Amino acid sequence: MKRPAFSLPRSSRWVPGNQFELLENGEDFFPRVFNAITKARREVMLETFILFDDKIGQELHAALLAAARRGVEVHVLVDGFGSPDLPDTFVGSLVDAGVRFRIFDPGRRFLGQRLNMLRRMHRKIVVVDGELGFIGGINYSADHVADFGPEAKQDYAVQVRGPIVAQMQHFTREAVLYRNERKRHPAASAASQSHPGTAHAIFVTRDNHDHQSDIERHYRVALRSARHRVVIANAYFFPGYRFIREMRRAAKRGVDVRLILQGQPDMPIVKTAAGLLYDHLLRAGVRIYEYCDRPLHGKVALVDDDWSTVGSSNLDPLSLSLNLEANVIIRDRAFNDHLYGRLSHLMENSCKQIEAVAPGRWNGLRLLRSYAVFHLMRWFPAWAGWLPKHQPTITLANPGTAAAEPTGSATA
Repeated sequence: MKRPAFSLPRSSRWVPGNQFELLENGEDFFPRVFNAITKARREVMLETFILFDDKIGQELHAALLAAARRGVEVHVLVDGFGSPDLPDTFVGSLVDAGVRFRIFDPGRRFLGQRLNMLRRMHRKIVVVDGELGFIGGINYSADHVADFGPEAKQDYAVQVRGPIVAQMQHFTREAVLYRNERKRHPAASAASQSHPGTAHAIFVTRDNHDHQSDIERHYRVALRSARHRVVIANAYFFPGYRFIREMRRAAKRGVDVRLILQGQPDMPIVKTAAGLLYDHLLRAGVRIYEYCDRPLHGKVALVDDDWSTVGSSNLDPLSLSLNLEANVIIRDRAFNDHLYGRLSHLMENSCKQIEAVAPGRWNGLRLLRSYAVFHLMRWFPAWAGWLPKHQPTITLANPGTAAAEPTGSATA
């Protein structure tokens, strides 16, 4: 039976008793993660899109190496497109120490060019001992700390404690481990975990099989239920027709809908694509802010007083229709209020508000452009399914060398 358009996806059971702490930029995020790995007793599971051999990558390398040498079971999964050209010494020393280092769909180069840019593993998750988790949009690279300069990214993640961490651990185990590896250390049980906080949460993922639109539908359900405020801060914004429709409907019924996008994008096409939607949104009453201090890399949102989300998923065709993503949905007034305060600070101090164009200045070309964009948004999810498909593999680096051999197919 066909599911109604606004029914919640299957990953919709709220888990109570969690504690979330917002981590803003690498200055907050990296020390927390590295300290957690340093204190790990049994297991570290880490997935990331980008891992570079720079000062941040080296700090992570040192923490993982030390953990493995003291007997902690360490599993790392990096994306083959996002983390290219890691030195043999970087990977090899981890593998020699016992780290199970895997690469998602490394692909092959053609004339020196990487062609495997579609259907990537874009998640950023860390789970330590099944008790402490991290999830968000921050990669392991030096451009996530302020001293990188004007190109340093503005980004967000959360530190998580509570029963929802067991779901994160179970998911990462299923994504990368052999069956016999999963038996080595029993997964944490949500029922047996303490309840350190009062937040309800949902761990929600996107893949190309059973959960193709879960994250987007959580967003749309929240937009549909919004009563007084919505704030979305997203780096790469070009969602589908139904998402835009719910934003416009919320604004038209009096909800204060605000959108924070890149004003200093890391890729010029990002601003161009989002700009095509401005007229359509502004005419409905959506307020648009461009963050101008540095590139915005965040993927966060809040609705009303208690709904929030933080994760890896952008609101563009790659994240919503192709990539493997993971977000956490949080129902907690204190967290929502704190996130609202940080985003309000951004809008007041570092953003330029986009003004609607006066009606008299409309011309035929702009009307045609708006019409074309409207229909592109309406149909792009279906078109995404026509793009080339393949069965990605996860490869495992061998001891004594950085070379990797396939270990099996991946869910993409």
